[in-house]
Amino acid sequence: MSELMTPALAGAAAGLGVAMPMGAMSVLLLQEAMRHRRTAVAAAMGIAVVDLGYAALATAVGPWVASHVSPVEAWVRLASAAILLAIAAHGLAGARPMAAPPVPAPDPAAASGTTRTTTDLRPAKAFARYVALTAINPTTALYFAALTTAQGASLGTGPTGAAFLVGVGAASLLWQQSLVALGSLAGARISATARVWTFRLGYGLVAAYAVKIALPLP
Repeated sequence: MSELMTPALAGAAAGLGVAMPMGAMSVLLLQEAMRHRRTAVAAAMGIAVVDLGYAALATAVGPWVASHVSPVEAWVRLASAAILLAIAAHGLAGARPMAAPPVPAPDPAAASGTTRTTTDLRPAKAFARYVALTAINPTTALYFAALTTAQGASLGTGPTGAAFLVGVGAASLLWQQSLVALGSLAGARISATARVWTFRLGYGLVAAYAVKIALPLP
């Protein structure tokens, strides 16, 4: 068991290394947590799943990932920037004080259990959305490819590689859920007007980050 502790700790350090920098996804996750905690929890899981997936892929074929993603990195960055700009524009356009939502009329079909409500579907949609947004960023793939290539044969065995991946997934998930708790706590203690301004500032940062990752143009 002790020989697996070292790769697990290395994986935890790797997971925190890719998760802790406060980029666009962190800002979006904080915004999500201020609106709906349940959807933010699902979104955080989506980000951690992608981190774990890229780590698993890189552990298996690290050099192959690096050599095949690098040639198209500029175009993937542009696609990521376009999506982030669209999210920022949509968020800025809707950043206004919200009235209390109307109470929906009861749905006989929903009451009978034959359909799912929008609230039931929201976490699944948030999970899928954040998986997609995180996956289109080539930086995570290249990051783990570089780490696993540098460690070489030390991750060659099954148990060692599995311990490394457990560390990556646990650290990334813990950090993302910490951001959710922070965003949810802040959202419960600030006024509606102040919350609108945090949304404007947050989505402004997302737009600025999109421009940053788009440059230099291919």
